Amino acid sequence: MNVRKSLRSIAVLITLAATAVAQRPKPVKVEFTDVRLENGLRVILVEDHSAPVVSLCITYNVGSRNERPGRTGFAHLFEHMMFQGSENVGKGEHFLLIFNTGGEMNGTTNEERTNYFQTVPANQLDLVLFLEADRMRSLDVSQSNLDNQRQVVQEERRLGLDNQPYGRTREKLQELLYDNFAYKHLVIGSMEDLNAATLEDVREFFRIYYAPNNAVLTLVGDFRTEEALAKIRKYFGGIPRQPDPPPVDVTEPEQMAERRATVEDPLARLPRVDIAFKTVPGNTQDFYALQVLANILHGGESSRLYQKLVREKELVTNVSGFVDEKRAPGGFTITATLRPGKRVEDVEAAIAEEIERLQREPVADWELAKAKNTARRAFINSIASSLSRAILLGQYAVYYGDPNVINTRLERLMAITKEDVQRVAQRYLRPTNRTVVITVPKAALAPTSGQEEGGR
Repeated sequence: MNVRKSLRSIAVLITLAATAVAQRPKPVKVEFTDVRLENGLRVILVEDHSAPVVSLCITYNVGSRNERPGRTGFAHLFEHMMFQGSENVGKGEHFLLIFNTGGEMNGTTNEERTNYFQTVPANQLDLVLFLEADRMRSLDVSQSNLDNQRQVVQEERRLGLDNQPYGRTREKLQELLYDNFAYKHLVIGSMEDLNAATLEDVREFFRIYYAPNNAVLTLVGDFRTEEALAKIRKYFGGIPRQPDPPPVDVTEPEQMAERRATVEDPLARLPRVDIAFKTVPGNTQDFYALQVLANILHGGESSRLYQKLVREKELVTNVSGFVDEKRAPGGFTITATLRPGKRVEDVEAAIAEEIERLQREPVADWELAKAKNTARRAFINSIASSLSRAILLGQYAVYYGDPNVINTRLERLMAITKEDVQRVAQRYLRPTNRTVVITVPKAALAPTSGQEEGGR
């Protein structure tokens, strides 16, 4: 027996084992305190003394899913209304007071929620608590504010949708993909519905949805938990709760046949293919498997679709996609913009071929590892700042009733197997579950006889 050789082999094995342990991803843990005030306001606090700042996010459990026919765009319109002043804060002063401290702030609306957030120096905690509590308690709802912000939102629609290449494509795809009104319309809403909004609509919307029992307050940063909680009780504790908002029907029937439409777009310069598959709610095993699948299929330049459609076949200029996260069935979307002279049929066939290969053959170990590492990096980056943690904790509390999703999400992603990826590809990426919108450039109308180009 060669003892020296055996010892070397043992040493190599020990080194490999140590390397494997060293490379094992460290667990990610966000420690938080979860309290509910007597008026129903849920409060989530995370002490983080790494920088002398605090980030506050108020997440209201209201989005475009809560709208009714004839009043689309209302949740987003109301987001704008919340910056128009309150009993003790003048119009536009919220921004001014935050910016004067060196802070930052904004608000956003999606299908599921509306949030308002700010980051300021730690010694300005009382200021942000006062500002958010004052508008939750006493928003200035007036006809002049409504008219002003209605026009702002309509201009936002013109700039971001109506006068953008492929803007109508997004709207058409969502209309076709969903059957239930809750998700069938875009957050921005329609011009007609925005015009129809009345002052009484606004006041009723505020009463129902902007109550403490329909909100989550998340605070992350440089504070002491007990001191911060005492201040939150001081500013928010006296705001009366309201009856719980009515439940939203978000059920979706199974899609039994492909849906297809063509959009002629005068602003588009190249044809585009948009494909969406109806999938599952977020925070489910299949949702996480679909996220890994998306990274394999169209996640960056090393993905299968990029390599096949952009580099190998040179059919498209770019290809991308995403997995939509909702409390109801979401969507798995693929978007590809064609190169000049290429055919839509060839692009669709190439995409279908790659999907069929995923359904037929398990992915390689290295490909699975790459996709999961990409997902891990994206999630770690998403919780790096105090503000992003505050936003995500509020989102998970509203979506799933469980802010601890911030601590379990990564573990569930990393547990996805090759079998999971193949299974969700087979189950959801079926032709009968497919919605396709083809966008084709529409040539500008030629000038009429006797009229010069551009007119006079």
